[in-house]
Amino acid sequence: MKIIICGSMKVSEKMVEVKKELEKAGHKVLLPRHTEEYAEMKTSDHIHNESVKNKVNNDLIRDYYNEIQKGDAILIVNENINGVENYIGGNTFLEMGFAHVLNKKIFLSNDIPEMGYKDEIVAMQPVVLSGDLNKIKN
Repeated sequence: MKIIICGSMKVSEKMVEVKKELEKAGHKVLLPRHTEEYAEMKTSDHIHNESVKNKVNNDLIRDYYNEIQKGDAILIVNENINGVENYIGGNTFLEMGFAHVLNKKIFLSNDIPEMGYKDEIVAMQPVVLSGDLNKIKN
């Protein structure tokens, strides 16, 4: 299965770890552009924030939409960020919407967060893995 990983750059190290695990299980995996570089920085969170300028100049939103189209599923790596358990930010929520409209399978690495748009996340019917990547089958 070709899996597109989505999530905040603040959890880039975890996304790289998840990619390696999924590849060992035989999946083809794509990370957001520059995730590995962010993971290697090991610096404070504010450096990991993608800027509006970067998203515009590199057309990152449209670029990842195109990648999601080519995949079989997306995996949201939703970890605890800034005191929010299982955080799903705006950009990741947008990517979930893309996957939903494209009829792609949506996986969440952890439970659905208690956020203002929880109902919309539930309506997209993601498969909650509860940390167990083995629940993703080819």
